[in-house]
Amino acid sequence: MEDRCAMLQLAFSRVYSKFKLHFYQKVFEKFQDREATLTTVETFCMEIINAMDEPTVNEFARVANLSSPNAAYKVGHLMKKGYLEKVQSKEDKREYHLRVTQKYLNYYNISSGYMNNVIRNLQDRLSTEEMETMIRILKMMDEEIMKEVPI
Repeated sequence: MEDRCAMLQLAFSRVYSKFKLHFYQKVFEKFQDREATLTTVETFCMEIINAMDEPTVNEFARVANLSSPNAAYKVGHLMKKGYLEKVQSKEDKREYHLRVTQKYLNYYNISSGYMNNVIRNLQDRLSTEEMETMIRILKMMDEEIMKEVPI
């Protein structure tokens, strides 16, 4: 049983690392011809906000472990650079949500194309039953095992 756990851990770690490395390769590729417009910390902030799907500033602050004033400061800079916008809530007009702009999507949402290629290749190689098992396992990881990550 321990050998299986070690093998699973190694396999998962390698896949996760490959997704990260592909993302970083593409980010650096984009920066070869021009100066980076976001700092590393700003890039991480944008990734958090994008993953959270239109959080409020306070929700972002909580997930990023930032004080509310520090989060508001970072959000203000990201808005000035054109990567974020605030959108008024339809349910509560006093509340505003952070939405990534097309500028951010154009320059930084580069991993989804690679992920789509990987999924297409999996679909070509796995049976319907194997795909359903993989979906079930990933949903279990998302909804039951990784509950502490709030997206």
